[in-house]
Amino acid sequence: MSAISLSGVDLCYPDGTLGLAQICLDIEDGEFVALVGPSGSGKTTLLRTIAGFLNPTAGTVSLGADVVAGGRRSAPPEDRELGMVFQQHAIWPHRTVGRNVSYPLEMAGISRAQRAARVSEVLTMVGLAGFERRNPATLSGGQRQRVALARALASSPRALLLDEALSALDEPLRDRLRLELRTLTRAANLTVVHVTHDRAEALALADRVVILDGGRIKQIGSPEEVVTQPASAFVAHFLSDANLIEGIVEDGRFRSIGHQLCVGTDRVHGARNGFGTIAVLPTDIELISPVDGAHTDEHGIVMSSLFGRDSSDVVVTSQGMDFRCSVRGPRPSVGDRVGLRIRRALFYPDADTDDEATASVLSAVSAHR
Repeated sequence: MSAISLSGVDLCYPDGTLGLAQICLDIEDGEFVALVGPSGSGKTTLLRTIAGFLNPTAGTVSLGADVVAGGRRSAPPEDRELGMVFQQHAIWPHRTVGRNVSYPLEMAGISRAQRAARVSEVLTMVGLAGFERRNPATLSGGQRQRVALARALASSPRALLLDEALSALDEPLRDRLRLELRTLTRAANLTVVHVTHDRAEALALADRVVILDGGRIKQIGSPEEVVTQPASAFVAHFLSDANLIEGIVEDGRFRSIGHQLCVGTDRVHGARNGFGTIAVLPTDIELISPVDGAHTDEHGIVMSSLFGRDSSDVVVTSQGMDFRCSVRGPRPSVGDRVGLRIRRALFYPDADTDDEATASVLSAVSAHR
């Protein structure tokens, strides 16, 4: 039985705005799931629906064997036995660290001795052993977020919900807390649902990644699956900054619309005759000397070249089209003229294109040959 299960969940706000549509998701015990998507995609709405702050207009939400939302029944957040950590840690300044952490235990009527033992246990768990009497004002941002995490864990929740819990921290600290969080949740076999706008964070932490857009799930998979086998051009662009190019496949080649780019289908995975879009990952574009014209698909001018620790982020403009490229080794300079070669592309056919539209596309492509 899944730790968290959503079946056919819809959520429509009173003004008619669609928050979630046909969400079906099963999260297993001990699994770490990250929810990602652009702003307004529904990731926070989905988390708040699991937590009980929002009630679905259709479908069911279950925690283990218990249906906590469905039909006319919706259990309030305090009855769902979930721990939650927000972007802003919400530590009470008038309470010591120990009293902050013990708050859910106090609400549950746990005895003072038991509270003290559990507070000591979870503070040790998050690396704050002996901090019970500390004033929150004396803590760093990372320490306060650890206190918030300890408070969420104090009552041994069924699952831990994280709403942008690390995003307010500086990068070096955030990176360290990512490692600590993953180690902690694995050791405790915690079920975690983590909302983040940081794609690298989602891919680094999660067992599975759920990509949402417009309140709908676009793909669910392991980090490796969603990066190497994106289910749509949208997923490829959102997760990996893929270059999206519309065109048509015919005679063993993909030809773009409004551009002279032409790529053999031996380099276009999933290619089939007809109109569609190719997604080209920045790592799948090779920049080469323009004099080696026999090995280039296109020429262009470097418009932006940003240094990165592992690779440089380079934008090349060719006939009005921008190509984002990930370049290892020597970094090209702005203004350099370079050749581009596409090593690999993913083809996504347009299932809605009718014969008349296809004929129009063919005409447009022919005009640019």
